[in-house]
Amino acid sequence: MKITVYGATGMIGQRIVNEALTRGHEVIAVARHPENLKKEHKNLKKQPGDIGNPDSVASLAKDSDAVVCSVNTPQGVDPSWFRTVAKSLLEGTSKAGKTPMYVVGGAGSLYIAPNVQLVDTPNFPEAYKSAALEHRKFLEILKNSGATHWTYLSPAAFISPGERTGKFRLGLEELVTDSEGNSKISVEDFAVALLDEIESPKHQGKRFTLAY
Repeated sequence: MKITVYGATGMIGQRIVNEALTRGHEVIAVARHPENLKKEHKNLKKQPGDIGNPDSVASLAKDSDAVVCSVNTPQGVDPSWFRTVAKSLLEGTSKAGKTPMYVVGGAGSLYIAPNVQLVDTPNFPEAYKSAALEHRKFLEILKNSGATHWTYLSPAAFISPGERTGKFRLGLEELVTDSEGNSKISVEDFAVALLDEIESPKHQGKRFTLAY
C-alpha cells in the first residue's frame, strides 16, 4: 500500500511511519519541515505539504491508498485550525475519489460515564483543554459530514513512547481502562493499531480507541 502521513515528524507520526515501513508499505511523509525527519528508507519519500489546502491534499490522496492525519497545531496558531484541517481533509480526499483517511485524535472526547466526556471532568489538565475541545470538534465535523471514508483513533488517556507489544484492547466511544482504572498505551502500540486498521478496515465512518 502507499500511505501518506501528515505530521510525520511528530512523536506519533514518526512511529506510524516506522510501523508502515516495517510492514512493507510505501510512505509519503508530509511535514512542515520534512528535513527534520532523519529516517532514510527505500520506501520513504519526504515532502512538504499543506494539509489545510484541499487541492494540496487531493494531489497526494489521489495516488495513495490511505491518508493519515497526525498533526499538531503549529506554534502560535489558534487551536481552531483543527477545524480547517478536518474540512480540508474531507474535501481533498473526496476529490481524490474518497481515499480512506485516518485521524490521530484525542482522548478528551471519550466517555467516562453517560453523557460525560473526559475533557469535561474537573481534573482534566487545563494546559490540554483547548486542544482537546478542538479535537472533539474535529470528530463532530467528521460525524456530521455524511462521509464514511474516515476513521478517527483516540488514544488512551495517557500515551507515551514505550514498547511495541501488539497487545491491547479496543473500544469505541468509551475510555478503555484496566482493572485499576488506568488508561495507558505506548505510541508504538498506537501505531500498530492504526496500521492494523488501515490494512483491514473495521471502523469506517467511526471512532475507536485502545488501551492496555
